[in-house]
Amino acid sequence: MRENLDLSIIIVNYNTFKLTKETIDSCLAEPTHYTYEIFLVDNQSTDDSLEKLEKYFEKEISRGIIKVIANSHNDGFAKANNLAIEKSKAEYVLLLNSDTLIKEGTIDKCMDYMTKATNADIGALGCKVSLADGSLDKACKRSFPNPANSFYKLFNVKTSSGKDDYNLDDLDDNGVYEIDCLVGAFMLVRRTTIDDIGLLDDTFFMYGEDIDWCYRIKQAGWRIVYFGEAEIIHYKGASSENQETKKRNPKIIYEFYRAMYIFYKKHYTKKYNIFVNIAVYIGIALLLVVNLVKNVFRH
Repeated sequence: MRENLDLSIIIVNYNTFKLTKETIDSCLAEPTHYTYEIFLVDNQSTDDSLEKLEKYFEKEISRGIIKVIANSHNDGFAKANNLAIEKSKAEYVLLLNSDTLIKEGTIDKCMDYMTKATNADIGALGCKVSLADGSLDKACKRSFPNPANSFYKLFNVKTSSGKDDYNLDDLDDNGVYEIDCLVGAFMLVRRTTIDDIGLLDDTFFMYGEDIDWCYRIKQAGWRIVYFGEAEIIHYKGASSENQETKKRNPKIIYEFYRAMYIFYKKHYTKKYNIFVNIAVYIGIALLLVVNLVKNVFRH
């Protein structure tokens, strides 16, 4: 039987003690009138980050505010989140990256907006996501990828209008409006929406699951809203790069382009002819090879 909680916050850790600690600290420091629980899901960290986190948050764990799920295998970001979603007790679920910081008022502002009776058709909500340098993480408000806008973006080709059809740069960063797609770094989802469309697709290992979820949410008739009146900071790449060399784990690069392939095959293959499909698959493969080679020489 589900406890009467408002919010379940889910944070996945993998070898990032300092980042994860600061993310959880920012949640605990945020005053809120909503009841909540935090799920700390460890994806079989190979360092001692889980043990250090358990020691650091010993009081909150003993009080049941933080609940730990220690995975014996690393089966990816989507599956880790799904384990916590299934165990969560609340009417709303917040997916929160382990390399983020919640800014003051963010949880209450987002929850206040979602719980309005007039907004009962909102399935998922995202906030303004700022990078460490203060610029916007453009992935927080975007259109769904398709062959055209993906080509423009990935190959840095400008449209005839000069407008970016993927990243919604023309929309106010501080505004509130309906969009296609949020970023998984901060995604507040209604429980009834999850009951309707299902969990994250764990075919995706660590990229693309947010786009796929948003696509399914919209397909089911729910609205997705960008709420620029609340904000988090996202230390993007900090959990997947070697901070000394700036090299990325080759598996991370592979999974990024694999996610593109999975999403396209799942949602677009039947919408386009065989020639477009072949061109897309060749493009994804070429980008994978180019970026693996570039990564070797990165410093």
